[in-house]
Order: sequence, then C-alpha cells, then structure tokens
Amino acid sequence: MATIAVTDAEFEDVVLKSDKPVLLDFWAQWCGPCKAIGPILEDISNERDDIIIAKMDIDDNPATPTKFGVRSIPTMIVFQGGEAVATTMGAKPKAQLSQWLDNAVGAAAA
Repeated sequence: MATIAVTDAEFEDVVLKSDKPVLLDFWAQWCGPCKAIGPILEDISNERDDIIIAKMDIDDNPATPTKFGVRSIPTMIVFQGGEAVATTMGAKPKAQLSQWLDNAVGAAAA
C-alpha cells in the first residue's frame, strides 16, 4: 500500500476513524529532511499492511499541525483508536523508524 495524502478536511475520517493505526507524517515541499524520509516511509508502507502511512503538507493544511503542536518537521504521529499514541521528530534511518513504529503500535495495542 502506498502512502496517502491527507488534508485538514479529511483528517477526522481518514486518520481518527481508521480501523488501523495511522502514522501521519507532517511535512513540507521545502523541507530537506522531509524529502529524505519520504522514500523510507514509502518503503515501510509497501512492506506493511497493518498500518496506514499518511502525509500532510503543513503549508496547505495548517489546522491539524497546529492542533497537535507540530513546531518542527518532519514530525510523525501515530494515531490509534482516534488518539495520538506516539510522536517522533526528525529524519531517521529506516531501521530506527521501523522500531519506533513497532513500539508505538504495540504499546497502543497493549
């Protein structure tokens, strides 16, 4: 499954009401680290079907990042059952990001 783009208007339906955990990546076109992590998130999305990976452009969608206190990008938040359960900031290697995601999803399920 490929990553999906989410807007402020779609956030509740796509992210909060999802049956699966959602990793939401807050990013912007001008952000170098965001561009670096994009292919990593795409890889993870293609390898896993237990989680949805979504991206939100903060320039086009300012309400949601503001609501969740996003002050630096890339910021990634895992949502499960309509709640934010884990947050990480900055570009990370795939192994580190996968481990964080496993911990986030596992902790939320426990």
